[in-house]
Amino acid sequence: MRLGPVRQDGVVPDIDDLDLAILRALALDARATFAEVGQQVSLSAPAVKRRVDRLREHGVIRGFTVRLDPAAMGWHTEAFVELFCHGSTSPATMRAAVEHYPEVVAASTVTGDVDLVVQVRARDMRHLERVVERLAAEPFVARTRSTVVLSALVRRPEVPQHP
Repeated sequence: MRLGPVRQDGVVPDIDDLDLAILRALALDARATFAEVGQQVSLSAPAVKRRVDRLREHGVIRGFTVRLDPAAMGWHTEAFVELFCHGSTSPATMRAAVEHYPEVVAASTVTGDVDLVVQVRARDMRHLERVVERLAAEPFVARTRSTVVLSALVRRPEVPQHP
């Protein structure tokens, strides 16, 4: 099976089942050695390295990182904040505003009445309230609506699945 995510430059790299298996292994443990990944996908370490190098070169793999536990770092409160914007605010304007908030872990423009949904992590409810107040004070924001997360039931790393 060949998948073809479109890169920013419009090129569609070929990704086969072995590439997907390698990507899944690295998404679950970015510190895994090429030999360890090779054992999981039945390839030699040099073959895994060649494929990883190709995936990096084509922009499929953008980097390697760690997944942190927000609660262990003192961020105990999470919410989704919906922003309703005045007029037609561009995504670039929205991004420029919200990317300066260290509490914002994700932001997406969406369809429907809401213009922007922002995922926020905060130390506590008081901290969350201050963040929401700052977001609401952005010049393009008409109003906000917040939903506080009670329990995070499913959290997955970006692990590619078969379509």
